[in-house]
Amino acid sequence: MIRNYFKIAWRNMLRNKGFSLINITGLALGLACCLLLVLYLQHELSYDRFHTNADRIVRVIMEYKFEQGEGNKGNFTSTKVFPEFKRQFPEVKDGVRMSATFNNSRLVKYEDKVVQEKRFLFADSTFFNVFGFKLLSGTADDVLKAPKMVVISQSAAKRYFGNDNPVGKTLLIGSKQAPFLVTGVSEDCPTNSQIQYDMIASLSSLGPMQEETYSNANYTTYLLMNKASSFDALQRKINAFMKKENEGADWIVNFELEPFTKIHLHSAFDAFVPNSNINYIYIIAGVALLILIIACFTYINLSTARSAERAREVGIRKVSGAFRGQLFRQFLSESVMITIIALLLSVFLMLAALPSFNSLAGTQLQYDKLLNPAVIGITMLFVAVVALLAGSYPALMLSGFQPVKVLKGSFKNTVSGTALRKGLIVFQFTVSVFLIIATFVIKSQLQFIQNKKLGFAKDNVVVLDIDQAIMEKIDAVKTELNNIPSVKGVSLAYESPVTIRGGYNMSGTDLSKQINVTANPVDENYVPVMGLEIIAGTNITMQDVKSIDGFQDTSNYYYFMLNESAASALGWKPQEAIGKKMYLDETRPGEVKAVVKDFHFASMHTEIQPLVLFPGGWASNLFVKTDGKNTPAVLKAMESKWKTLASHRPFTFHFLDEEYQKLYDSEMRTGKVLNLFAILAVLLACLGLFGLSAYAAKQRIKEIGVRKVLGASATNISLLLSSGFLKPVVIAFFIASPVAWFAMNKWLQQFSYRVDIEWWIFIAAGVLSVLIALATVSFQSVKAAISNPVKSLRAE
Repeated sequence: MIRNYFKIAWRNMLRNKGFSLINITGLALGLACCLLLVLYLQHELSYDRFHTNADRIVRVIMEYKFEQGEGNKGNFTSTKVFPEFKRQFPEVKDGVRMSATFNNSRLVKYEDKVVQEKRFLFADSTFFNVFGFKLLSGTADDVLKAPKMVVISQSAAKRYFGNDNPVGKTLLIGSKQAPFLVTGVSEDCPTNSQIQYDMIASLSSLGPMQEETYSNANYTTYLLMNKASSFDALQRKINAFMKKENEGADWIVNFELEPFTKIHLHSAFDAFVPNSNINYIYIIAGVALLILIIACFTYINLSTARSAERAREVGIRKVSGAFRGQLFRQFLSESVMITIIALLLSVFLMLAALPSFNSLAGTQLQYDKLLNPAVIGITMLFVAVVALLAGSYPALMLSGFQPVKVLKGSFKNTVSGTALRKGLIVFQFTVSVFLIIATFVIKSQLQFIQNKKLGFAKDNVVVLDIDQAIMEKIDAVKTELNNIPSVKGVSLAYESPVTIRGGYNMSGTDLSKQINVTANPVDENYVPVMGLEIIAGTNITMQDVKSIDGFQDTSNYYYFMLNESAASALGWKPQEAIGKKMYLDETRPGEVKAVVKDFHFASMHTEIQPLVLFPGGWASNLFVKTDGKNTPAVLKAMESKWKTLASHRPFTFHFLDEEYQKLYDSEMRTGKVLNLFAILAVLLACLGLFGLSAYAAKQRIKEIGVRKVLGASATNISLLLSSGFLKPVVIAFFIASPVAWFAMNKWLQQFSYRVDIEWWIFIAAGVLSVLIALATVSFQSVKAAISNPVKSLRAE
């Protein structure tokens, strides 16, 4: 019997190829979108869960503040935190300290190969005991137990040593080419890991560890707890312990614990790779579910559109003795067959679209993650549910036709069925209008971010990594680069203006009144090269920079440049600040030489904070401002100079505007994904509307014939049929608009600097949805309007 059901279903599909193709295409598109988004969600939600101890690992977040100021928080600590907490709290089994997230680049040399490794970390010898990265060579207790030891990834081993065994070989690391012994090889870091490295060296290589202070916070600390359930108890103990530690101190420091597996989606502080956001996961999961529902509703509408054609078939089957249950199973088997074919087609569509989706979303998703038994089982259950949900209503409706009425030609669907179908269209277009509005708002915010005046010039600036060897001849390097015709200026600083993260404290002559500030060592060319605006005072000079001797020599006297926020925090107006005595920390006395206009030196998620620019004798970035003309030729000229001036390291560079764009990777990815799936949602909604218009034309075929005989024009009939479909779209617009306003207003609140949601966005979305609806139904309307009325009146 089941075989017979599927045989009839197959024949029916072949007999109605156009209808079947639209049905299968709609479901296949919906399922393919869901498979892609499920793959993406699976990857994001699985971050760091491959570690054996994942549920027992926490990251330490540090907060420091002064009595009268607001606190600063970050994923940084001193080297004291791990050993002190292990001594004080029995809940802490182990831990690991790692080099800070913003200083991961190191020069590596082996024989004649020199590479600027971007993923180079330093970590305690406990690293492979705390985390679950697998060692292919070496043992966890030994590979980082002494200074000048390094573990390399499988890819790095292949890159440097080919098929040779790298263990026991020596790599020269840093500008001074310090020898490091390769003691182990680990598997490449999984893509769903917040810690990414190609090389990880022993932390003891950096010199004596400073454990007697909570300052000098240049490290990231992870703790391994004995029990996952002791998280809250440990946090309470830390709070009480630090309250005692802070007694009598000039500034207050506290520590918070973050569960390791929650960092990627829930933390405000990036790990060794940029975090995502749990809200974006909710958005994408919601979009996936809504697209699937739209695909199911499209199938229902297309099936009911054909009900008039199959009414006689049902009547004859019932007269011949078929029970309603048999008819229900027959129509449901058609739904199952269509869904299975759609699933197979969706797999091919997903595989074909995966590379493009990876490029769009900035991911490295692999289809094999869907091949494990659990996912396959869930997929099959998922398909069964889709087939049941999408096929049940058409099957119930078709199997419930009364044969007497059908065969007498008086068949007409119930009002409730019509109401349900229109309700489905309302839902589909509600989702479509919502996504259109969301897309407009996200695009507006991203354009605002890209076009907003930042207070510095990010375009046409080439950023080069430098080291101490280059700093020793920095004047010659600057001179040679400035001699290139298209170069307008060369400057150096410790951090770029896009993300300045160095935390300091600042005070006037009264050291008891201090505030938290961000500060950056710069040279005399920083202001003109970056296009900063001085609103009071004058720029620092070369002499101001040259006079600074040593990193923290207390005999130095500094000339500081404050931003407006820093001057205001100390109670000074810009002109009043010039010449004021101040301290940057207690070790850097000096005076204010200039006040610069506030500029964005962090993401627009946060407000502009107090900033100090001061002359320094150290830097890690060289900035080359060009005129933007013939950039390839300029880069080639720079590379030629570089090979002469810095032959010990490769010519690696990036552009400052690219660095700025990376601050908003999550938003960019979400915007691109929403753009794509908004289009697909509208397309699927249009298929549903197409089905409803086909159904309406079928139901009113005699009415159309009579109207034409009585003199109605094709235009009048087309308008009559089309106008009935505007009501569901208008209702959808009024439902979607307030929901979209609320949702997008919540999304915009995460930005301290944001656009207003303009009224025209809603009007544009409404007009666009109406035009799309009219374009969709016009085909059926025109087709019905130009049909021969004689055939229409003789159709029964």
